[in-house]
Amino acid sequence: MKIDLITKEDLADFKIQLIEEIKALLQPQKNMQKKWLRSAEVRKMLNISPGTLQNLRINGMLPFTKVGSIAYYEITDIEKMMQKGGENVQLVRKIK
Repeated sequence: MKIDLITKEDLADFKIQLIEEIKALLQPQKNMQKKWLRSAEVRKMLNISPGTLQNLRINGMLPFTKVGSIAYYEITDIEKMMQKGGENVQLVRKIK
């Protein structure tokens, strides 16, 4: 019969490996980006006022979905607006 002995060093190594694996599992959750943002999050992200955000909605420059009384914006739509540059970004800068 074979007997395997576990030393304190083995346990310390196991502890380090276990902690690293747990950190790796939790990492994607920290970096996971939301798909939908609320108005306050969009205003903070773009550093704009509520009125500016409302103008972007009214002018159709930033699509949104309303659920009850809350407007939600897809992060991809915000990124598209920012990447387009030109008129959309100039308008945001003028209104700020």
